Amino acid sequence: MAKKSNIQRKVFTLKNREYITPHFIRLTLGGNDVSDYKYTTVGVNNKIFIAPEGCDHVYLPEFDMEKMAWTPMDESIKPYIRTYTHRGLDLEKNELYIDFVAHGDEGPASNFAINAKIGDELGVAMGCDPSELFPEVEWYYLIGDATAIPVLSSILENIPSTSKAKVIIEVETVEDVQNLKSAGSFDIEWVINPTPGNNSEVAGKVIDFVENNVIPDTKFVYLAAEFSTVKELRNYFRKEKQWTKDEVYAYSYWKFGKAESASEADRRAEKASIE
Repeated sequence: MAKKSNIQRKVFTLKNREYITPHFIRLTLGGNDVSDYKYTTVGVNNKIFIAPEGCDHVYLPEFDMEKMAWTPMDESIKPYIRTYTHRGLDLEKNELYIDFVAHGDEGPASNFAINAKIGDELGVAMGCDPSELFPEVEWYYLIGDATAIPVLSSILENIPSTSKAKVIIEVETVEDVQNLKSAGSFDIEWVINPTPGNNSEVAGKVIDFVENNVIPDTKFVYLAAEFSTVKELRNYFRKEKQWTKDEVYAYSYWKFGKAESASEADRRAEKASIE
């Protein structure tokens, strides 16, 4: 996938909170700078900045491109940095929409999504130029857990009308199943797992489908899920099936039992081991 360029960091305020399902929240953010992101591709990974406890303002850090690291900040104002996918924006209303998985208030992102007050600040960093989220192919295999619903939804909505897609998504309860739409035709399978991060059946179902169906020559896999699922399926597609790097995009959004910042090195190493 193409790298994002012209990244801008802005601070917005919370305008509305909507529970799409019991464990899926859509936040509406407002601010005069929303139009800066009018060309941003919906679905690409970006960053949010959450003020630490006791701090009422989001102080945006600077990223040192030479050191490839965030410039140090005082702990009292240093924001938590998390990865997210925005779901769209409304230029007339100056609104930006972000979806969150509500998995308790222990983590800073989920805590903000559940408990932030209207008017609270949230920082964002996004590329202002369009980037390629997926290639144009005959067949798509979209795989993920609840954290991937924003990006998988965006891909589905924008695939060519002549294309087909197979979708497998894991959610916590039956009530978390969503009504997704697509420009093309697709078949979707919802996998219910009340213990996210444990006992996932996604990898097994994905492999079973590939082994028992004829896969078109022009194909693309987009996989985004927990570390262990991504590791198993990246190995399956890239090593066992010999699908190319251009045919498989895999990204582990999280690792069970670890915060995003603590698991980043593990997730990068896993990706690099096959790429």
